Amino acid sequence: MSCLFQLRRFPYLFALLLLGLLLTAAPEARAQGKRRVVQFTGIVASGDSLLGVPGATVYVPKAGRGTATNAYGYFSLAVLAGDSIVIRSLGYANQTVIIPADYQRQSYSVIVQLQEDATILPEVRVFPYSTEKEFKRAFLALNLPKERGSSAADNLNEQLMRRIFNTQPMGAVANYRNTMSQQQLDHDRRMGMAPNQYSNNPLLNPFSWLQLIQQVKKGEFKKKEGVDY
Repeated sequence: MSCLFQLRRFPYLFALLLLGLLLTAAPEARAQGKRRVVQFTGIVASGDSLLGVPGATVYVPKAGRGTATNAYGYFSLAVLAGDSIVIRSLGYANQTVIIPADYQRQSYSVIVQLQEDATILPEVRVFPYSTEKEFKRAFLALNLPKERGSSAADNLNEQLMRRIFNTQPMGAVANYRNTMSQQQLDHDRRMGMAPNQYSNNPLLNPFSWLQLIQQVKKGEFKKKEGVDY
């Protein structure tokens, strides 16, 4: 009787033991499946220099998220341990940075040096005809107008060009230069280094009057014999 009771109780004990094992293993499995969040930061430079590359993309293909570098080549992006980050920019070869899966720190900093990847495109020749032979045939058969009597010759007429030159308004550059020249001339006149209305008129110049008085005293204006004025 006691053996039968123990046999009936065995499935219940087995179920309780299995449930306990599942509850104990669940946090460990959940911890193993959850990857650590890492703050991925760094600078994207060009070649061997430390000159930042602005606008470079820092992208995680599997997660479908990313960012771009600022004007100094700096970036900051939250990633997961084990992610592969692709860094690319126009004119440079792509670079891939892999965060170790067992990485335990909260931040991961790098300096990525992109190498130039110059791609030379093949030459493309565009013709208005299906073949080059047809284009040459049409070009040789082209009837060009004569220079005399054409609109090009009329536009190069000397009288027309002179009239355009005389009536054309002053441009922005010429207007600026003229204004600066006038300001410099006014400044030189105020400082006495350029001709003005007072220095050009001898009657208003005291130095001219002094010179005239000295010439009268010396008798330079007296009529001399034998000299025909």
